[in-house]
Order: sequence, then structure tokens, then C-alpha cells
Amino acid sequence: MKFEEYRRFDAMGLAELVSKGEVTAPELLETAIARAEAVNPDLNGLIIPLYEQARERAGSALSGPLAGVPMLVKDLFQEMAGAPDYQGNKARKKSDIRAAQDSTLVARWKAAGLVPFGRTNTPEFGAKGITEPDSFGPARNPWNPDHTPGGSSGGSAAMVAAGVVPVAGANDGGGSIRIPAACCGLFGLKPGRGRTPWGPTFTEAMHGIAVNHVLTRSVRDSALLLDLTQGDERGSLFHIAPPAQSYQVAAATRPGKLRIGFSTRSPLGTQVDAEAVKAVEKTVALLRDLGHEVVEAEPQMDAKQMCMDWLTVWFGQCAATVDEVRALTGCGDDGFELDTLAIAAFGRATPAHEYVKCQGRWQQYMIALDTFLAEYDFWLTPTLALPPARIGQMATPGWQQNALKMILKVGGEKLLMKTGMIEQMAMENFKYMPFTQFANVTGVPAMSVPLHWCESGLPLGSQFVGAHGDEGKLLALAAQLEDAAPWFDKVPM
Repeated sequence: MKFEEYRRFDAMGLAELVSKGEVTAPELLETAIARAEAVNPDLNGLIIPLYEQARERAGSALSGPLAGVPMLVKDLFQEMAGAPDYQGNKARKKSDIRAAQDSTLVARWKAAGLVPFGRTNTPEFGAKGITEPDSFGPARNPWNPDHTPGGSSGGSAAMVAAGVVPVAGANDGGGSIRIPAACCGLFGLKPGRGRTPWGPTFTEAMHGIAVNHVLTRSVRDSALLLDLTQGDERGSLFHIAPPAQSYQVAAATRPGKLRIGFSTRSPLGTQVDAEAVKAVEKTVALLRDLGHEVVEAEPQMDAKQMCMDWLTVWFGQCAATVDEVRALTGCGDDGFELDTLAIAAFGRATPAHEYVKCQGRWQQYMIALDTFLAEYDFWLTPTLALPPARIGQMATPGWQQNALKMILKVGGEKLLMKTGMIEQMAMENFKYMPFTQFANVTGVPAMSVPLHWCESGLPLGSQFVGAHGDEGKLLALAAQLEDAAPWFDKVPM
């Protein structure tokens, strides 16, 4: 199959061709590999090719609704038996850490007939909204390689946007599905807390803040894949109610008239670029044309405190992760990036009672969202406050790097936390993405929909935040928007 034809189909379309005998799984795989080899030198999204394993799988008897469709898997908590499991980290890469077994999610993808043939680039431990790890170098945006594809699922986004695969693995602990979707002109749904699996060795990440799913070009692919992967697993901390109907059916059902609150104001009071405002205004106009009621409104909450509470959890998570990697690999500080070492140090300097108080405040954020959603079906915002950053633009400034090195050397992280410098550094990073963490902290589903391209030619998505269990409702609206303002055939290269 020629690439020009391959690109015209989403995953469901390719699976239909295979089922009809019009193309074979090995033919699809070779087309995908050829495309990867053509574009990856410029984009650096695929960092661990697994071609031979995939060829063996593609040549076997495959079954399932997506039998024979090629895909890529993020190199972060989506383990593949025998394959590298580096997580963007230098020490894990140097020690060549490999997965002992498939993760539950990967096993469910394989049961659907998908053919994974590689692992994608991610920042170290998925810590950033860009994908520029020291271990593999930056992933780049197919719409303009001088710019980021976002993060932390940036490698996956770059490969889907470039047409290498119709679907790639992703996860989201603070926007890491929605941010790269917004940067690369893709559809990105973050499911709600507990909807998709993490097993088999653990069942929840960051108290449910982080969730697994995919990045796609079509809404229906995302819906079907959620049907195929959602649901409890052994050891689940709680059993989330299953959807009233399949997500595939929901995506094929048009929503009734919705009442949607929207805001273009950063909840942190930081700058929102005119292109981000334009993206939401365009979305508002489209929603009104479709008959929905759209009103300027936003949840009432202390957004700065919420972001710092999210950061507190991440500090603690990073400290635990660094300790685990040290024990696993025997590495020293040279096994980690400077930013990671600093974040871990701040995590160790956070008292347990402050961590507990932070989690206690999460309930107040959920109450604020429930109060808001008593009047509105969704909250609409920009996904990002700024267009996709240039490569290197979001790097820690040199003076901050020097300060962090000195602080870590003398063990002054507790003192630094009292100065307010951490909050200042955090707000500097959050100004790029002040809208996404709210859905993670509250555990609700949210999505980024690609409805706007900037004057520069770069995409910039719009975010919708729903209530617990609203994945189907979000997919129904996304499919309606997709029909009204199609994006599938907008391709970068």
C-alpha cells in the first residue's frame, strides 16, 4: 500500500480493509515503517524501533476489531514484554532496563489486534509539557520542526500527526494527552480517574491524577479504543461504573442541546495569547451555530493553590521515582536531569502533613467543579495559553540551573522552598499550560479538539472539561464538531 492511500484511513478504516482482504497486516506494517524511516530523522518521535517483533506479529493470525493496524506505544508506563522501558531517563537507558511483561493496557491493545512496532519519545518520567529529554533529544512538531509537539506524549503526537500511525499510546498526569493533541492538530481525550488500567504491578498513578489512553486523528478511533481498554483490573482500588452505552455508540450519537461555560482568562492571571483566545472564540461560534448555548463562565476556585497542590504531589512522586531508579540501576546523580534532581529534592523536603493537607484541598476543587457543572454541561477553555513553543524555549534558564546546582550541593532545598522561588519557577512553567491540571486533580474526563490553526500554521486546540463519567458525552460532542469542522485531512507534511 502506498503512503498516500494509507494516510486516508483511520485505524477503523485500515482494519476494515484488512478484514475485507484488500490489504494485509504485513503490508500495512511495512508502509508504516517506511513512513517512520522517512520522517523520524527530522521529528525524533520514534526512539525505540521494534520492527522485527512487529513483523513476526503481523505475520501471525490476528483477531479483534483492529486486527492488523500498526500503532506505536509511549515509552512511559506502557510496558511491552522484553522491550526497553527507559521512561526518558538516562540511568534506565544506560542500564538497558526492559519490561518483564506487557502492561494490562498493552495486552488489551494486542487483544484488539493492534500491531505495536516501536516506543515513542517522552520527557524524563513524563515530567514536562514538552518532549526534550537529555537521553534521546527533542521530539519535533511535524507542522514546524522548530517547535515542540508538546509533552509528555510528544513523540506519539509527532508520529500520529506525521501519518506514521493512526493511533499511538499516551498518558496524562497534567495535560500530557491534551497538550500534544493541541500542538499537533490531533484529537486527545483524557479519560476520568480509574477508567483505564495501569497494571499488572500497580493500579493507580499519583492517586489517580494520571490516566492512560491514546492520541488519534479521528474521534471514532479514540472512542473504540476506550471501549477496548476501559474497565477494572486485578487490584483496582475502586470499581468505576461502566458506561451506560459503548463509547463507539456515544460517538455516533449526536448530543442534544448543551449549555457550555467558556473562559479565555488564565485562572492563574497569566498571559493568554491572542491565538489561544481566537481558538476558543472560533469554537464558541461553531457551538452556537450547532444550536448549543454558550455562556462566559468559569468554576470559582483558587487556581494558583490548585496548581501548587498538583505540583506537591508531583514532587513526592518524582522523589519516590528517583529513589527507585537509584536502587534499580545503582546510578548516581549523573543518571538524572538537573530538573528531575531538583524536583525530587523538593519532594523530600515536603513534610508529610503538608502533603496530606494538599490532598485534602482536592475535595474543595471537586466541589467547585460540581457546583459549576450543576449549571453547565462542560467548561470550555484554550488547551494551551500559548502556541507551541520553539524547541529549547521552555528549558530552565541558565541562571536557575546554576542556582539549583548550588542549592542541591549544599542541601538548601528546604530553605529555598520558604523563599517563594519554587512558586515563581512553577508559575513560569504553568503560564504555558494553566488550564489542564484542573481535570487531573479532580479526576474528571477532558478533551482537546483541533479546531484552530494559528497564522504561523501551527495548530492550537480547544479544551472541554466534563463531569465524572462524561467520556461518552464528550465523545458525542467531539464527533459533532468533527463533522461540522473536519480536521482529518489537514496534514502537515
